Amino acid sequence: MRFIYIRQFTLAIVMLTPAMANPQASDEVSRSVAGGGISVPGWTGKLDANEEKAGQTINNAKFASDGKDIRVTTGPAATYWNPANKATGNYTVKATFKEPKYMNLNSHPHPYGIAIAGNGLGTDQQSYLYCAAYGNGNFIVRGMGPAPFQMNGRRGEMNAAVHKAAGPGEPVEQEIALSVKGDRVECSINGAVVAGYDKAAVVTDGKLKSTDGIYGLRFAHNTEVIVTGFTMTKN
Repeated sequence: MRFIYIRQFTLAIVMLTPAMANPQASDEVSRSVAGGGISVPGWTGKLDANEEKAGQTINNAKFASDGKDIRVTTGPAATYWNPANKATGNYTVKATFKEPKYMNLNSHPHPYGIAIAGNGLGTDQQSYLYCAAYGNGNFIVRGMGPAPFQMNGRRGEMNAAVHKAAGPGEPVEQEIALSVKGDRVECSINGAVVAGYDKAAVVTDGKLKSTDGIYGLRFAHNTEVIVTGFTMTKN
């Protein structure tokens, strides 16, 4: 009988270990940011569908000017854009994302980055593609079309080009760019191409309507980031 109890206890520890070792196994609850809302002229945004179902609103995250920069604090996961920011043909959208205190609002790394090819934004038929970096060396390429779709896995993947914070509370900075070049769509982080796809792989049923469209910014829940140098250039 004693052997059975010990065996059951050992099995329970083994089953719990992966969750203890990987804090991402337990999702956090999205916070509500005090003084939230969008205060940068011309910009708007939309929360992820699961955030809206949970009763969150866009005013529970904060999108505000910080001098010439933009400071974003989430709250619920959100995508932001200015309808005047449209890109067609071959182009590159880039910005630098500064996380002043890595993981200061969360228990595990969360990503932030560039969104392009926005069509029907703000509706239940919206489509867009984003590339985002984590402060632990990971990056992720995902989209809405209108349902979410993954290009490099649910948690993304590691790449040496993605900067790593020295530890929680330490600063980390990423330059992220999404480009359309002929028949290719590429994501570059800190000057290195980390992912590339044939246009036909992303412009298809259930994914993007086109690579032409509105470009903007994407943030997971419970992040605090300063965005600088947000620009679009024609290739």
